[in-house]
Amino acid sequence: MSPQRNRRHLAGAILAGVLSLIILATAGWLFFNRQFVADQAIVWSYTPPADILSLEERLRLTDKGSFYLRVTEPDIAPAAQFNQDCPRLEPGSPILGCYSSGRMYIYDVTEDRLDGIEEVTAAHEMLHAVWERMSLAERDRIGTLLKTEYQQNADEQLVERMGYYERNQPGEIINELHSIIPTEVKVISPELEEYYAQYFEDRQVVVGLYDQYSSVFTSLVAKADDLYADLAALGDSIETRSVTYNVGVDVLAQDINSFNTRANSGAFSSTAEFNQERSALVARSNELEALRVQIGEDIERYNRLYQEYQDVAGELESLNASIDSISELKQIPLFE
Repeated sequence: MSPQRNRRHLAGAILAGVLSLIILATAGWLFFNRQFVADQAIVWSYTPPADILSLEERLRLTDKGSFYLRVTEPDIAPAAQFNQDCPRLEPGSPILGCYSSGRMYIYDVTEDRLDGIEEVTAAHEMLHAVWERMSLAERDRIGTLLKTEYQQNADEQLVERMGYYERNQPGEIINELHSIIPTEVKVISPELEEYYAQYFEDRQVVVGLYDQYSSVFTSLVAKADDLYADLAALGDSIETRSVTYNVGVDVLAQDINSFNTRANSGAFSSTAEFNQERSALVARSNELEALRVQIGEDIERYNRLYQEYQDVAGELESLNASIDSISELKQIPLFE
């Protein structure tokens, strides 16, 4: 074999070796990054509809956040379809969205007063897709930070909510906190803020949307609670004074009968004594009449407050119905 052919053979062998290494390296990379490759294929083939593009814009997602939203191929659905995609786990607990088998489903809430609720739902479910793809080490790191945030923000409502997840999705508490904390809590640790900045250009935009629609509920509940307290106090007062009035009327009637009997029998020793006792009876009668008028006015006020309470309760019922996909089919929100 000539030196020239030797060199060509050696070069060919080297090239073949390099190509084999490249193929092996590529195969290895594809194996260890198969989830990313599969996700990328979905995102490349997915064309987001206008409603999803609007969600992305309002949420101010980063490119990474938008990627994980689109990889779920989100679907905003009316009641009948949504109930098929997201079966309810507890009869009295309506849900707004779910992440199931790699897909995101969002209930189409049409109540104008709850503007922003679909966006926050989408952000919540998108973060479930993120959690699903996190390494165990990263889950442990972020989970520790989330547990601290939970301890600092665990009010009665959040504790009750976590109870729902413990009953229906055991083992998923940190996964849920991973979605709840960034979308609903205004102030979080710098470490978590830095972590969630991967997905949101401005996380406060999402929290602002949450505060916007949740305040509709909380303000109505607070108003209803205040009205109920006023009704209870006023009702007790009316009842107590009514008893006083009725007893006073009975006693006054007996005293008037006694006065008249004594007057008719000439029991008074002087006109002055008669007039003095008569004046006292008239004063008591006037006091009772004033009390009767006051009670009547307060009863009217009670009825007005009760009607206002009923109106607020009706608003709350209407709002709750608007986020309840099953209630709509029949004609106070959770995510999964």
